[in-house]
Amino acid sequence: MNTNAVIYQDLDRILVTREQIAAAVKELGEKLTEKFRGEEPIFVCILKGASVFFTDLIREIDVPLTTDFMVVSSYGSSTKSTGVVKIVKDLDKPVVGKHVVIVEDIVDSGMTLHYLKKVFANREAASVSIVTLLDKPARRRVDLKVDYSCFNIPDAFVVGYGLDFDEKYRNLPDIGVLHPRIYSDAEK
Repeated sequence: MNTNAVIYQDLDRILVTREQIAAAVKELGEKLTEKFRGEEPIFVCILKGASVFFTDLIREIDVPLTTDFMVVSSYGSSTKSTGVVKIVKDLDKPVVGKHVVIVEDIVDSGMTLHYLKKVFANREAASVSIVTLLDKPARRRVDLKVDYSCFNIPDAFVVGYGLDFDEKYRNLPDIGVLHPRIYSDAEK
C-alpha cells in the first residue's frame, strides 16, 4: 500500500514501518520457538486488534501449538481504557496444565492482561506468558511484566497492523500515530 493512499491521511506520522514489523515478528518467532521447544503451548489471540500480529507470528514459530481466541473489552469506542475488563468471548477449550501464551496487539495500562493472567492462573494453566507487538510502559497502571515485546513505543495513540480507532485503520500495513483531530471530538 502506498503511503500516499487515502487511509494514511489521518496519520500524524508513521511510527513503525511494515518492514520493521516483519523483521521483529520473525525474530520474536525464533525466540518463542526456542522457549517452547519440546512443549505444545496454546497461543491465545486477543481479538480483534491482535489478529494480524497473531497470524503473522504463529507462522514464524516452529513448534507444535494450538490456537484459541478471546474477545476482551475495556475500551468501547474511546481512546482510553475504562479500567473495567469484560470477557465477551471466552476460550473454546480448557487450559489446565497448558502453557498459555497470550498474544496482544498493545499493552498500555496493563489492566486487561493483569486480569487475564489471574483468570488463567485460576484455570490452572501450567504457565502464562504475555507477548505483545507494542508495549507502552508510560501508561502502565498495574504491576505487569510483559515477557516478549516487539517495540516499546511512546505515549501516543497508534493505529494500523490490526490496531484501530472506532474499528477503522486496522488494514494499515504500518503503525502510525493517529492525528489528534481524528479522535479529539470522540473524547469530549
